[in-house]
Amino acid sequence: LLAGFLSAAASLCAKLSLGVDYLRDLCESGLSGWPHTHGGAPDCDWLHVPLRLLCGGLLFTCNAVMWTTFSKALRYCSSSAKATITTTASNFISSAVLGRLIFGESHAALWWVGISVTLCGLLVLHVVTPQTLRQEDGKK
Repeated sequence: LLAGFLSAAASLCAKLSLGVDYLRDLCESGLSGWPHTHGGAPDCDWLHVPLRLLCGGLLFTCNAVMWTTFSKALRYCSSSAKATITTTASNFISSAVLGRLIFGESHAALWWVGISVTLCGLLVLHVVTPQTLRQEDGKK
């Protein structure tokens, strides 16, 4: 689950660091209530640059920790499919939540149908254990 969340966080950092004016808009809305010395408008012309660099660093950090976490999940999980589907589902859900919170995005009904099918597949993978599969093979 953590690997999927970190993957979504890395995507968010990439969008913030490489996006056109996301950080400038966030800076201006965040500083709108502060007293200003430059004509009453927030001066975010220089502040968005270190924020973009910070997001770029967070992008690489999130990716590194995500791959480490995913590798450990592959090692400890009984099936690589379980780890992969769990990470993918977590990534989809985290992306939706972060997109809604940060950018106000909404998703179409088809997207929700797709994530529901993915979660149902995840549930089937976690319910059917390798021992159950071996018992079924023994009956044949």
